[in-house]
Amino acid sequence: MSQENASSTSAPTLDPAQQVKFDTARQKKDVGDQAFKSGDVQGALRSYHEALMYLHGLNTTASQAASPAGGESTKNQNPEIDEMLEKIYNNMSACHMKQGNWQRALDTADKALKKNEKNYKALFRKGKALGELGYFEKSEKILEDLLQKNPSDAPIVNHELTRLRAVEKERERVANKKFKGFLLKEKKAEPVAEARIEEITDP
Repeated sequence: MSQENASSTSAPTLDPAQQVKFDTARQKKDVGDQAFKSGDVQGALRSYHEALMYLHGLNTTASQAASPAGGESTKNQNPEIDEMLEKIYNNMSACHMKQGNWQRALDTADKALKKNEKNYKALFRKGKALGELGYFEKSEKILEDLLQKNPSDAPIVNHELTRLRAVEKERERVANKKFKGFLLKEKKAEPVAEARIEEITDP
C-alpha cells in the first residue's frame, strides 16, 4: 500500500544529546522491522516500545524550540520525529493485527493517523480493526473512503469489504435466529401466564 510521509522542511535542529536519542530510536525501530519480517511479532513490539521510550520528550523539546515564546506548540514539531513516530505506531498496529488484538491495533493506527492522516496503511488497519470489533458501519465508511482516496489499493480494500460484509451478514443471521427463538419461547409461555391470571381473577 502506498502512503505519504510528512514533509521534513524547516525541522527544528536537535542538540547532540537529542540526536543520539533519535538515532538510537531509529536503530530500535529497524530491529523491530527485522523482527516483524522474520515472524517475531512479540520481539518487534518490544523493539518498537523501546524506540518510543527514546523518542519520548524529543517532540516536546523540538516544539518548544520552534515556539517564539518558548511555550509548547503542536504545529511546529520536528517532522523527522513525527515521521518516525508515525511509522512506529503504524508498524505496531500491524503487529497487534497479527496477534488478533484489535483494540490495540485500532489505537495504534489512530496514533499513526494523528501524525499523518494520509497514511493509507494505517487507515486500512483502522477500518479492518473496527470491523473485527463489530463496528461494521464505521469500518465500511472508512474502507469506502479509502477506495476514493487511494484507488491503487482497490483489490485489497474490496476484498476486506467483501469479507466484512459476509461476517456481518452471518452475525445478523445468528442474531435473528436467537431473536426468533426468544419469541417462540415467549409465545409458548403465554397460555401458562393467562391460566395463572384466570386462577387469580376468577371468583
